[in-house]
Amino acid sequence: MLTYGDGVADIDIKRLLNFHKSHGKAITMTSVQPEGRFGALSIEDENKVTRFLEKPKGDGAWINGGFFVCEPKVLDYITEGDATIFERTPLENLAKDGELYTYKHTGFWKCMDTLRDKIQLNKMWDAGKAKWKIWK
Repeated sequence: MLTYGDGVADIDIKRLLNFHKSHGKAITMTSVQPEGRFGALSIEDENKVTRFLEKPKGDGAWINGGFFVCEPKVLDYITEGDATIFERTPLENLAKDGELYTYKHTGFWKCMDTLRDKIQLNKMWDAGKAKWKIWK
């Protein structure tokens, strides 16, 4: 198991691991659809606004959620030593070699890349609404 450590999620680890075992490849990357940062407008003919969408899920694209299940051979793809950027050469080559699968996680996921993210996550924790806290 591998994670970047800058995100939290309510991923069902057993389901993720079972999915990984089912395809028999080197690595499974969890993919997520982050929520939009801003509300969106639904616009129809002639620029008529028909409704507001409060922070919809991004643009529908799936992104790297930062949670992985790896087989030992993944280490063979790390060829640049300390200079390796995992999202670049290793993951790109694993994908090119057909060794990268993704587990689509549709539950809670949030990264902590900015002070704004940290404040939001701390508020959730303090209010007892930390959706990633799935342990007792």
